[in-house]
Amino acid sequence: MKIRPCIDIHNGRVKQIIGSTLTDPGTVPAAPGSVVMQGPGENFVSDRGAAYYAGIYKKEHLPGGHIILLDPVSDTGMYEADLSEAIQALKVFPEGMQIGGGITAENAPVFLSYGASHVIVTSYVFHDGRLDPERLNKLKAAAGRERLVLDLSCRKKEDGTYYVVTDRWQKFTDLPVSVRTLELLAEECGEFLVHAADVEGKKMGIDLELCRILGAFASAAGFPVVYAGGVHSYDDLDLAASVSDAAVDVTVGSALDLFGGSLSLAELKGEQK
Repeated sequence: MKIRPCIDIHNGRVKQIIGSTLTDPGTVPAAPGSVVMQGPGENFVSDRGAAYYAGIYKKEHLPGGHIILLDPVSDTGMYEADLSEAIQALKVFPEGMQIGGGITAENAPVFLSYGASHVIVTSYVFHDGRLDPERLNKLKAAAGRERLVLDLSCRKKEDGTYYVVTDRWQKFTDLPVSVRTLELLAEECGEFLVHAADVEGKKMGIDLELCRILGAFASAAGFPVVYAGGVHSYDDLDLAASVSDAAVDVTVGSALDLFGGSLSLAELKGEQK
């Protein structure tokens, strides 16, 4: 089990947010003639740019982390602000970090040319809640299978089954996250990234059941899988290693000292198994 670093960018700032509160820009009705602006719950907002964190990860020899652009592609200009920050980070740590957010078959080669080691994709390869094989094949051809990370971030439904969610984790698809699904999709990509969206950013502990599913696949297949969501203590890392047979890498976000948390990056490196 390795620790994978992260840089999440929202509104052009490095942040750690509560994943389930992230929505598209817009307003919700409050009363006739008035509106209330929506925004995600924030655990941490940095006064430093993404390049600063990329520099730390490079110095600490922690490759394989991800940069996520949290704003949607729209006319607000916020996605462009996210992108500007991300490009600076990739320049500092070229081939050391993956990037996700707004990736398509058309722009995937551009992101790789910026210095991303991999592109991370969810929403683009789904259409009307279903996996779109044509789009997946186009993306695989554009980026190369080995440089494609499928983000299968998920939430649990009432029946206890995890399903992939898209569009900032708000829309359920019909694709369950199961060992069988992972076995089938491993032929289409080089790695999986799975956020447990129900606990992401809440520092309330990991989703043990999801870790078990990911571990059962990863330990048998020897395929790279990264779990993210809920880590808030060193005990969580021990649990993740235990239930996944140490076959799943783990991302630590809000709990990290770099982002206002209590877990030391230096000590986390020692937790790698």
